[in-house]
Amino acid sequence: MSAAQYEKFETLLDCLDHWASVQPNKVYFTQPFSAEKTVDYTWAQVADQVNRMAAYLQSLNLPEKTHIGILGKNSAHWIMADLAIWRAGHVSIPLYPTLNAETAEYVLDNSDAKMIFIGKMDELWRVVEKGIPLDMPTITLPLAPQLKHAKQWDAIVAATAPTTKPVKRNKDEMATMLYTSGSTGKPKGVMISFNAMISALRGTSQVMSFNSTDRMISYLPLAHAAERAILETGSLFYGFHVYFSFGLDSFIQDLQRARPTLFFSVPRLWTKFYNGICGKIPLGVQHIIFRIPVLSGLFKKFLLKKLGLAEVRMALSGSAPLAPALMSWYRNLGLDLLEGYAMSENFAYSHCSLPGKVRVGYVGNTYPGVECKISEVGEVLVKSPCNMMGYYKNPELTAESYTEDGFLKTGDMGEIDAQGRLKITGRVKELFKTSKGKYIAPVPIENRLNGHELIEAVCVTGPSFSQPFALVMLPLEEHKKLEQNPGEASHVESEMTELLAHVNGQLEAHERLSCIVVVKDIWSMENGFLTPTMKIKRNVIEANYLPKAEGWVALKKPVVIES
Repeated sequence: MSAAQYEKFETLLDCLDHWASVQPNKVYFTQPFSAEKTVDYTWAQVADQVNRMAAYLQSLNLPEKTHIGILGKNSAHWIMADLAIWRAGHVSIPLYPTLNAETAEYVLDNSDAKMIFIGKMDELWRVVEKGIPLDMPTITLPLAPQLKHAKQWDAIVAATAPTTKPVKRNKDEMATMLYTSGSTGKPKGVMISFNAMISALRGTSQVMSFNSTDRMISYLPLAHAAERAILETGSLFYGFHVYFSFGLDSFIQDLQRARPTLFFSVPRLWTKFYNGICGKIPLGVQHIIFRIPVLSGLFKKFLLKKLGLAEVRMALSGSAPLAPALMSWYRNLGLDLLEGYAMSENFAYSHCSLPGKVRVGYVGNTYPGVECKISEVGEVLVKSPCNMMGYYKNPELTAESYTEDGFLKTGDMGEIDAQGRLKITGRVKELFKTSKGKYIAPVPIENRLNGHELIEAVCVTGPSFSQPFALVMLPLEEHKKLEQNPGEASHVESEMTELLAHVNGQLEAHERLSCIVVVKDIWSMENGFLTPTMKIKRNVIEANYLPKAEGWVALKKPVVIES
């Protein structure tokens, strides 16, 4: 389809109807029901199930635009539930499956959700279960936990005829509410209109070559703006095939089944993939092979195949800055890795590196229709057709989030080069002051540390100390080696000491790190150190480690391994 043909789509429901009409028998979803068994759903079958569930929701005579929650890991029926909620005239409220009970209860209450769809949860259900009111009407999707009080999707679909009165949605209505991942404070409900969703897709169609023959795998949370904007809405708009991952244990198998042509990931996972390769084939060995003309091309293809990315023609990274060293490593392999930048508040539509215009360390140019400028204090400001309708039930915060001329205050610090490409240099609120009165922006320093094969995550901190320092988490395999073999500590110390000297040599005097502390904890979503999109929760990390920091710094050692 040409860009002009996409103009007839006013909402994503129009997209569903279009593809169900023009390619009814083409597979839309491939859903694993176990590590071995998968089920395909064609566009016609998806539309049929959506229309049957919409009819059931209409039969409940809920008030117009009722808020309905969706809680679960990614699945074909997660997206079907989203579409059914819209088709019945209501608003979807996605919840991260990794939420604890307290936060889930808060989101459901704050959003005024009146019922909920619950999908695949596995081990996460016991963590969140108590946060779901027992008296809340509930529908369970396939693969969901067995709940006595809930109605089941399959039973409803089997017993209900497709709706004969689908609700025509106005493009300016609220379609969904995205709750921010809560890296600081309580999650906020970001109101997104149907127009914001479709405008993002119309814009990307002008600069990106997605089409109905593409394949993607869904494994990052659908409750997050990026996965929603790139995979869910992208597949609806362009009509491409979506594969789902059954879980971490079968991810490589799922990836090889999907053979994606488009692949989206976040820095934490790009780092894990990189560390996995470097753990088996050291960087020194790689560099030698890369210099051998006959072997270099074959070796790079081998590595991409090993990662399951051999057929990827476009790869995207977002959610947090990707270390330039990692970006260069992937691009050297032949992977067209592009970095993007956006927020929940503009439905992941702001900036992206475009093919042929990549500058490593920069997140690229604005998408069509987006304006960007840097404020007097260095904050990135954006105006976009996809900007949120506001924060739910919080008009004061909404007003504070915009400039007088309608630009969204991103909270990020940045700079723009001569070709209009944006570089993110840190967060306004993450700046901290040392005891010498000097301000430190931690993100650029973290990006210099990231990319080392012994670092999976890092947090630079040190408010009120004379110099900043870095808290480093090792990759899981290296962490196990350190626990099982005390002699491994000398290797870690040597590598980190060399890295510290290298990084400090690139920093201003007031930015130089006093030490690197290798922490003994594994930071995860479950223990609260990471957000659902795998960004570090700086406030949680600092609250946990800063009380111990005085003792570490007093040792005056370049590397401290927490015991």
